[in-house]
Amino acid sequence: MAPPFVFPSDLKDLEDSGDGLSLSVECSVDVSSLRSSQLEELVKGVAFDLSDREIFCIEEQDVFDRVYSLVRHFANLPTSSKFNLVETLRSNLSVLLPSVDSLSRAPNSSSPSPTSSPGTAADQVPDITTRIASHRNALKIYTFFLLTIARTEELSGSDSGASSKVGMQGRKKNPTCTWNWQAQRVRIINLIANSLEINLSLLFGSSDIDENYLSFISKCTFSLYEIQALLKDADTREGLARIIGTISTKYRRTAESCASILHLIYKFDYTVPHLAELVAAAEKKFGDGCVAISLVREIGRTDSKEYVRDGAGAENIGRFLVELADKSPKLMSTNVGVLVPHFGGESYKIRNALVGVLGKLVCKAYKDVEGEVSSKCLQLRAKQAMLEILLERCRDVSAYSRSRVLQVWAELCEVHAVSIGLWNELAVVASGRLEDKSAMVRKSALILLVTMLQHNPFGPQLRVAAFEATLEKFKDKLQSMEPPVTSDINLEDDNQEDGVVAEQGESVSDSCLTSTEEQHQDNDAIIPEIGNLEQTRALVASLEAGLRFSRCITSLMPTLVQLLASSSITDVENTILLLMRCRQFQIDGSDASLRRMLPLVFSQDKSIYEAVENTFTTIYIGKNPMETARNLLNLAMDSSIGDLGALEILISSLMSKGEISNGTISALWDIFSFNVNGVAAAQSRGSLSILCMAAKSTPAILGSHLQDIIDIGFGRWAKEETLLARTACIALERLSEEDKDKLRTTSNKVFGILHNLITGFWLPENIWYATVDKAIRTIYALHPQPEAFAADIVKKFVSAIFSCRERDEVTDNSSNEFHNFMFTVPAAKLGRFLFVISHIALSQLVYIEACVQNIRKQKLKKEKLKIETETVNGGLTKETEIQGINAELGLGVSEDAIIDSLSERAEKEIVSGGSIEKNLIGYCAPFLSKLCRNLNLIQKFPELQASAMLALCRLMIVDSDFCESNLQLLFTVVESASTETVRSNCTVALGDLAVRFPNLLEPWTENMYARLRDPSVSVRKNAVLVLSHLILNDMMKVKGYIYEMTMRIEDEDERIASLAKLFFNELSKKGSNPIYNLLPDILSSLSNQNISEDAFNNIMQFLINSIKKDKQMEALVEKLCNRFSGATDNRQWKHIAYCLSQLTFSEKGLKKLIESFKAYEHALCDESVMDHFRSIINKCKKFGKAEIKSYIDEFEEKLNKIHTYRKEQEATARNAQVHQQNYGSLEDFLIRENTSGKATNEGGVINPSLGGKSISSGEGGSLETNDATSKESCVSSIANECETDGTEVQSSKTKRGVSKYQTRRVRVSASLNQIDSGTKQRRTRSTRR
Repeated sequence: MAPPFVFPSDLKDLEDSGDGLSLSVECSVDVSSLRSSQLEELVKGVAFDLSDREIFCIEEQDVFDRVYSLVRHFANLPTSSKFNLVETLRSNLSVLLPSVDSLSRAPNSSSPSPTSSPGTAADQVPDITTRIASHRNALKIYTFFLLTIARTEELSGSDSGASSKVGMQGRKKNPTCTWNWQAQRVRIINLIANSLEINLSLLFGSSDIDENYLSFISKCTFSLYEIQALLKDADTREGLARIIGTISTKYRRTAESCASILHLIYKFDYTVPHLAELVAAAEKKFGDGCVAISLVREIGRTDSKEYVRDGAGAENIGRFLVELADKSPKLMSTNVGVLVPHFGGESYKIRNALVGVLGKLVCKAYKDVEGEVSSKCLQLRAKQAMLEILLERCRDVSAYSRSRVLQVWAELCEVHAVSIGLWNELAVVASGRLEDKSAMVRKSALILLVTMLQHNPFGPQLRVAAFEATLEKFKDKLQSMEPPVTSDINLEDDNQEDGVVAEQGESVSDSCLTSTEEQHQDNDAIIPEIGNLEQTRALVASLEAGLRFSRCITSLMPTLVQLLASSSITDVENTILLLMRCRQFQIDGSDASLRRMLPLVFSQDKSIYEAVENTFTTIYIGKNPMETARNLLNLAMDSSIGDLGALEILISSLMSKGEISNGTISALWDIFSFNVNGVAAAQSRGSLSILCMAAKSTPAILGSHLQDIIDIGFGRWAKEETLLARTACIALERLSEEDKDKLRTTSNKVFGILHNLITGFWLPENIWYATVDKAIRTIYALHPQPEAFAADIVKKFVSAIFSCRERDEVTDNSSNEFHNFMFTVPAAKLGRFLFVISHIALSQLVYIEACVQNIRKQKLKKEKLKIETETVNGGLTKETEIQGINAELGLGVSEDAIIDSLSERAEKEIVSGGSIEKNLIGYCAPFLSKLCRNLNLIQKFPELQASAMLALCRLMIVDSDFCESNLQLLFTVVESASTETVRSNCTVALGDLAVRFPNLLEPWTENMYARLRDPSVSVRKNAVLVLSHLILNDMMKVKGYIYEMTMRIEDEDERIASLAKLFFNELSKKGSNPIYNLLPDILSSLSNQNISEDAFNNIMQFLINSIKKDKQMEALVEKLCNRFSGATDNRQWKHIAYCLSQLTFSEKGLKKLIESFKAYEHALCDESVMDHFRSIINKCKKFGKAEIKSYIDEFEEKLNKIHTYRKEQEATARNAQVHQQNYGSLEDFLIRENTSGKATNEGGVINPSLGGKSISSGEGGSLETNDATSKESCVSSIANECETDGTEVQSSKTKRGVSKYQTRRVRVSASLNQIDSGTKQRRTRSTRR
């Protein structure tokens, strides 16, 4: 009988355990020294012995040694040898397992048969014992070698691809020796799992199974779990799970298995889902959840601080819990109580996981409630408690947890796991989270609300009015169904019955019928029969819940409009999605809110533009052409100017993509042409406006209805809808080039209509300006000679207004006649005339630039054609060579220079002109300038002032000389004009002038910034917009006046404050963030302004937050510290210290702060400054590393010490100042007394300390000595006493009389002063020599 096999800790330990008590290696074979043929013979011999002899031959020393040698060097064996060895060991173990069951059928050796001889029973006992021992030894040995091979092969790194390649090569030579390790691995693991599932008590006895045997298998199995590639095979995972589950559950090694599982979970994140699957499979197969329960309780017992320290481990634990709750919800629901205390822990990852666990349990554990009534009640209570916890977690301190719980609620809504009773409460919570400070929480809240709308139990239409009407009808019906109350019933019984009815009305089942609501909304006149009283009550309760939900969503519209302007892209995208869903469910106010998304098409973010475009297509573009046309028509008629611009971009883009069908275009033409019944003139104008938008990308759609545009746009309908003519002008302007050429050659009617439109007075004044603006642009776009046509318009206007036909009559007016003449002209007509001439001048300038651009394009085409021709001919022409030589010598004038010269000359001739004879507008310009300077006229006609100043600004834009001569007038008007309209228009014009003539406007930069202080909101807003445009487009340099813009951050108007913040956000993105360089100067300028401390703090905090780079923060520390040296008052100290406290400090920044200590040392006496430095220290302590904590403590101690010292110095200086003031007042008093004494006493001095007695010169010395003595006596009699508030008062006690010692001290000090002065004189003389 072979000695028992004991599992070693390592394979090599079998060679060292030669004590004879256990099976060990006595003579191993050095496989590495064998030749391939010898190695092959060795493997074949081992395989033959294991196959031909009994399966217990593995116990024999010779076989055991040879198998050990091959297993030890298994990685170096050829594939055929590997296959033979593994296949032999595996087949022997598979044969051994069934033979174990045969041991139970062996004769009972303890009760021998009475017919047997006495020696038979004695011989049988050792035979059965030996067989059991042999089976046990063989099972251990085969298991040990097979698992060792598995570990060796996996750790050696042999992959299935290489193995399959080798197998294909071996298949050609010997098909039986094909090596596929993946298949062998699965067979080995399944075989080990089968060995654990047999009745091992037959081999190991009724007591516990051999611990070494189970420990070895468990250790090998868990080590295989650490290999990520191995876990990708489902069969392998299943086999490993069977092994762990059997060992943990069947053989009660739960504690050891749980420790190993937790180790894998903490260290290897990829094992988490597989381990959860393992635990769930063990509970399902054996019906015992001891492993899962132990794991959950161990996780629950762990200190929450451990999860804070190990964030990755906490995340893995959380994933494991969620997976386990998903796979074993019933088991987890009974043990989730041990995890609930972790909701109060510090690890948000564990809280997130617990939220996910509760969500899984609500979805699955309580989905189908079965059992007795008491059991159902307990389960429903547990479910309700979990839902309440989830509602509470919506207010978690961590944004990650708040976001996660909202995601879980969305999942619950998708599976209809939320009852109607909690629906509105959840909607209120989600609505509140829309104002969360975290973007991820807002995103989750928006997604939750979208999910709630999609899966709401109240119907497809959620209009508040429909719900209220339906609810009112069913309440009336319910009231009629209620049993009548008789007068015989006591008042007490009435109260009891009312309480019962109320209780029944409140306790409505969650499964009440809500599908009938749609019928009520579709047919309000008929109330269907619902059923009995209880069903009607349930329906009323459901309608009330639906009404509350509809009102809750309706109340969100203002918040959603604000989220559309959020800086977070996810906020905008999900808000657009929610608004789209709200409109689909007909939420009140959703249509108007959805229109607020139209300006987002101007966003630079592509995803936001795509979201707007997709939503627009979904909502407004349908399959029915007429319905689509009416949708677009309604959208265009109710939109603002900004929305119309956004709508134009969307329609143009959709036209180019083919999203708008030809049928929709035809329907729009039918509406415009009044071919549809019930069309109003405003709808016709809106239809033409949409067609103009579509023509921006497809101009050809207008050419087919050109005559309709002329007849309807300028016909009788234009008088009914005054804006129709303006829209018709836009349509004519957007015609294709072919249609424009056709119109020029065939129709002169259009230009006559435009001429009459401009010079006529049949349009209202507020409409005339906008219409004439488009009409003049149309003339310059269509007419072959627009300047001549425009000149005729101006002449006719002059003739109509001034009643004169010759130019000389206009120019011959003297200065005295000027005022009288102007007062005879109607102000309204004069304003229109000025508008026309200024707009024509501006249009002429644009026309000249367009002509120059066309000339340059033609020139480029000629040059390209010439180069191509020369390339084909293979050489340069003589003309080209001559031009090249002239260009090199500088003799030739380039065509570009000629074009530029002609362009400048043409622009000059618009207003001033270079010749002696002025043109038409040139004669009007001086008249306009004089008109703007006529203050009496301007004061009487404010509307005329607006028109005149607008015309003046336009002419200044056209001509530089005219601009320079009237620039001072413009700034005078923009500062002193009484109407905000004039100031606002002039502010906008200043921006245009700065673009066109930057050198002329550069000296007036301060005046332009001064518009930011205008009392009018519109002027300040335009000033912010103009300066933002100029600075961000590098048309104006950022100078020291930028602090004026920073003050607008705290403007009383929210719109202006938002624009200012947007400007600085965009400015911070330019280059290396100019705000970093401007911040110190802004600080100094703001400190000198009269603004509140809160406003200053908010401005500087906003600016500092725009600086993100650490290097800039570190440099700012030094710059701000140096500002302390130039600061003169405490207010500036406070401001600088506050800015320092808002910086983000790194180690370098802290060191610079400490190194600059001398710069701000003198300011530490101020308590506010010290408070800011304390906040800096607290911030550094919080984020500083451990090694610099002592450095920070020393700095704090130094600050406190200097602060105390400076406070004492300040108190001492204040006391000295008070003392000096008291001393000076006493000296004045003594001088006045001495003077009066001399006047009354001849030769004596009155000493106040002697009660008014005079002292003669003979008694006390000379008069001067007595005077000095009296002064010394009086001064010495003053004692300072400090009261509790820190002020000093003089003591009321005084000494009477003058002592000899005091007189002597005065004389000595006088002598010392004489000696001192003599010494100084001698030093001065010696220095001169």
